[in-house]
Amino acid sequence: MLTDKSILVTGGTGSFGKAFVRTVLERYPKVRRLVVFSRDELKQFEMQQVFPASQYPCLRYFIGDVRDEARLHRALEGIDVVVHAAALKQVPAAEYNPFECIKTNVLGAQNLIEACLSNGVEKVVALSTDKAAAPVNLYGATKLCSDKLFIAANNIKGSRDIRFSVVRYGNVMGSRGSVIPFFLERARTGVLPITDPRMTRFNISLQEGVDMVLWSIDNAWGGEVLVPKIPSYRITDVATAVGAQCRQEIVGVRPGEKIHEEMITASDSASTVDLGDYYAILPMAGQFTLEEYCAQTGAKLVESGFAYDSGTNPQFLSVDELRGLIAHHVDGLLSAEQ
Repeated sequence: MLTDKSILVTGGTGSFGKAFVRTVLERYPKVRRLVVFSRDELKQFEMQQVFPASQYPCLRYFIGDVRDEARLHRALEGIDVVVHAAALKQVPAAEYNPFECIKTNVLGAQNLIEACLSNGVEKVVALSTDKAAAPVNLYGATKLCSDKLFIAANNIKGSRDIRFSVVRYGNVMGSRGSVIPFFLERARTGVLPITDPRMTRFNISLQEGVDMVLWSIDNAWGGEVLVPKIPSYRITDVATAVGAQCRQEIVGVRPGEKIHEEMITASDSASTVDLGDYYAILPMAGQFTLEEYCAQTGAKLVESGFAYDSGTNPQFLSVDELRGLIAHHVDGLLSAEQ
């Protein structure tokens, strides 16, 4: 799939980017070029200590910002596949600095689309978030707008052989700024802050997210928003898994937070299909029809009114399952009785 291909990943020094680079290097040793595009020189320097050019001659480190369209054009010369992981994603920061979030998540997305169309890129997969479904905060709204831009880009590609798709998934276990590392740190105090005891979230591991992107590169037609079937967890169960002896203190929901996250709304059900391991929200108008897509992929239309949210998800992780996943996936790990 990626043998002899040139790949660029925006936001390449983030949690996803590093995991994606590691996986590509392991699975596709004959990749032609793998470009890490990001704006943080320190993180690139640190990443080079883990993936040195002497050991991985296909790797390139490219300083740049998706806000800078000219820099994107230069970075994308000769690139076949783009994975777009760059974003401002902290909800409180986005609420306080709204246009900064818009400039990266929306204008940056359009800059990337324009540069891909001009440079002969073949496939683009953009990372989204469950917060883009029926958004209640600015971050989610910018990612919904970004999703729409990438999907609509398939309508303006003309005769170019390029496909734009989106992957949308929930909280990545152990990623920077997520609840589990926060709880692991706060467990030392004996008190874990709980926003609302009813709160639930989807859960996906970093590697599962990488595998989904690789599957999308290989299988997406262009125009889909792909959603994985993943379990949910209760925030109180996460707190128990991290610190069973800790007191759980209710602090209230932060501005812009939902009690339950959504990935597919009932309004999307008319254009959503079941692919087995994934759902796909298909474009209402585009290069193909629902019937064509189902006939060639074996997908099945979901029931009218179907919705996929973390509160009604049929699969929930138990405290023991959470503890095992945390110990396996999260740096720092759990002590025997934290």
